[in-house]
Amino acid sequence: MESYAFCPDEGGSYPAVILYMDAPGIREELHDFCRRIAAQGLYVLLPDMYYRLGKMRFDAKQMADPTTGVREKMFDAMNSLTNQLVMDDTQGMLNFMSADSRVKDGPKGCIGYCMSGRYVVSAAGTYPEQFKAVASLYGVGIVTDENDSPHLLAEKIKGELYLGFASDDPYVPDNVIPDLQAALDQNSVTYKLDVWPETEHGFCFPSRPPYKEDAAEQVWKLVFDMFGRKLS
Repeated sequence: MESYAFCPDEGGSYPAVILYMDAPGIREELHDFCRRIAAQGLYVLLPDMYYRLGKMRFDAKQMADPTTGVREKMFDAMNSLTNQLVMDDTQGMLNFMSADSRVKDGPKGCIGYCMSGRYVVSAAGTYPEQFKAVASLYGVGIVTDENDSPHLLAEKIKGELYLGFASDDPYVPDNVIPDLQAALDQNSVTYKLDVWPETEHGFCFPSRPPYKEDAAEQVWKLVFDMFGRKLS
């Protein structure tokens, strides 16, 4: 699984965070996010979650043009993943980081956007002793009717969650937020959930038309605060 590691230049070891990519996959914008996280004194691992399909790279302009077929290929790649596959990959990443001298022993964090909102919640419940700070931004698939729905793992979560949703998101059905809150509350999970006013799916990414700088910057502040409290 091709992955990219980022950490401060000073040397030494740092608390680790995994950034799970969104559906468009690996690109410089995600590298920029990793650099921003690393600047907080953290080690960041960015895996190419589509590695089973080869080296998949999607051009943003082609995705916006429905005649290219690129958008359909992206959704096919996204749908090739399952919770179990990504949790297997997460175990591999945890093993890798345990042997990397740049990674400090102790609690780890993760952050996921879009399709990976489900995977960071799954990671929190599958590896509760590892992940103590988990951020999901406009995550999809967190609450489903399937037996492996991430919200069903709430009873196992021991870390803190930050969940940021867009106020206008066709990929998040109306039942998701109340059902998710009910599961977290019932199991006394520590979390903060925000629905950001006047935002759309993708509002955290500067290259996207829905980008909302104020909301995106406030999200970064909340996530960094959580990382600082839980990963130190």
